[in-house]
Amino acid sequence: MTTRTPEELEEKLHYHFKNRDLLITALTHSSYANEAKAPTKYNERLEFLGDSVLSLVVANYLFRHSTRPEGELSRMRASLVSEEALFQFAKEIDLGAYLRLGRGEELGGGRERPSVVSDAFEAVIAALYLDGGMEAARSFILPFITEGKTAEEDYKTRLQEVVQKNPEDKLSYAVTGESGPAHDKRFEVTVLLNGSAMAAGTGRSKKAAEQQAAKAALRKLNQL
Repeated sequence: MTTRTPEELEEKLHYHFKNRDLLITALTHSSYANEAKAPTKYNERLEFLGDSVLSLVVANYLFRHSTRPEGELSRMRASLVSEEALFQFAKEIDLGAYLRLGRGEELGGGRERPSVVSDAFEAVIAALYLDGGMEAARSFILPFITEGKTAEEDYKTRLQEVVQKNPEDKLSYAVTGESGPAHDKRFEVTVLLNGSAMAAGTGRSKKAAEQQAAKAALRKLNQL
């Protein structure tokens, strides 16, 4: 496949780098550097820094928005910074398509390998932090942990639990709108109870929009 350009990724990040080399390094896997004829920086050092920045942003968010005890907060943070979660976040911006991979890694499906893509996600966080400070990193991270399913609030599950008190009631979700360019889509989803609209939500992915619709429905039901 044709690798997309860092400039295209900047549009998705809603951030333009003063030092674009940071972003290029964040997108460069060690396999690419190993095959390059000239010395080439790759993203492992940035990954190390990005992991710490991510953990701090998530911990700060959970501390400020949850009253749960320390043990639960630790579990929630671990879930949000796990490889599985980061891989899902990275897929929302199609990060794999922007990576610079060596031939072997490319042929081996590296663009879809959770470890490779989640590591690059952390490296991008570090690049944003180094180029624009903590606010740039925070602005990038927060929508992923507030719009979609998080360890703290899975609104769809909570809504389902409320509705299940009446076994005859059925929930469904329908995409009712799309907006924005291809690289930065926004989806609108309506949650329906027995075919009737309850509430709507928007997000950068259909799953995120579903969560926001469920959250709005819970508010209408005075369950939040």
